Amino acid sequence: MVQPRRVKWIPAGIVVLGVVLDLVTPAGVTSAPLLMAAPVAAAPLLAPPGIIAIGALAMAVHAGLARFDGTFGWQRGVANQLTLLAVTVLAVLINRALEGRDARTRRAREIAAVAQSAVLPRPPSRIGELRIAARYVPAEDEAVIGGDLYVVQDTPHGVRVMVGDVRGKGLGAVSAVCADLGAFRYAADEAEDLPGLVAALERALLREGARRGGQEQEEGFTTALIAEFADGLDAVRVVNRGHPPPVLLDAEGRAALLEPSEESPPLGMSALGAWSSPVDTFPFPPGATLVCYTDGVTEARDESGVFYDAAARLPRLVRHQAQAGAPATPAQLLQLLIEDVGHHTGGRVQDDQALLALHRPARSDRPSGATAYG
Repeated sequence: MVQPRRVKWIPAGIVVLGVVLDLVTPAGVTSAPLLMAAPVAAAPLLAPPGIIAIGALAMAVHAGLARFDGTFGWQRGVANQLTLLAVTVLAVLINRALEGRDARTRRAREIAAVAQSAVLPRPPSRIGELRIAARYVPAEDEAVIGGDLYVVQDTPHGVRVMVGDVRGKGLGAVSAVCADLGAFRYAADEAEDLPGLVAALERALLREGARRGGQEQEEGFTTALIAEFADGLDAVRVVNRGHPPPVLLDAEGRAALLEPSEESPPLGMSALGAWSSPVDTFPFPPGATLVCYTDGVTEARDESGVFYDAAARLPRLVRHQAQAGAPATPAQLLQLLIEDVGHHTGGRVQDDQALLALHRPARSDRPSGATAYG
């Protein structure tokens, strides 16, 4: 187990404290109980050789103090020595048990990381001139993937993107994420336009809900933001199905919230009625960055219950980064956003966060000879 260097001195500090207390108290008062705490404190902090060394040190210190006080006998001397020996052995056993648990946790996290790369692979950092960054921040420390998703795909119809959040948690949510991603990857290549893509996603979610049955068939849904970049990246077309609207940052760092012209419900609810999927088109000039995220960002609250406002905060983050040095890359921008959300909430991650940044370089930022493809 890896521990900070200063923390590893705690067991030795307990031994020193035992010596001080024994010297400042009457001879009839023993510090043996405090010395017994030293090997126990060493169990989660040190390796077995270190624990044994602390135990031996505690025994030696106890023997020396008892002889100094003239109290070393069977009842106060030998018995305490045997107890210190037993506690040291127990501390080593505790350490082995903790190491086994940590090893199982590490293996579980490694397996989860592999599963995440399979279920939610990181998109390419570049498609043509479009620069891309993605981050996933789980709400639980032991979790790696949940019900939030992102996907970027180069298609015959342009670069298409989806950021979504499925209803529910746990393995059921991961199953729904797999269904969403599979449906998007197929339909993104086949659908001629965004309404056709959305219709294909609706059908896939209805099939998945019917397969799972029960509450998932009646209440399973996915909030989704689907975007398509026009040839030449001069515009971005957006369909918003109940998802937090993205923020468009221009080359000067000014932010605009790309709210839908018409409210539409999440995907997977067409059994309750028919809704249109209006396509909103927004300019995407050189130097612009489209920042998409799930409600883990927009619903993050501070101690007063105030929600995080990405449209208001992002320009400040961009200006601060520009003053500190070069303009933020898409990956740096997402990191700044994640850290700022953490400051807003006091370090509490209240819900999963999936974030995606798509940047069109300004003409001066393009490497010479760069050409678009896709």
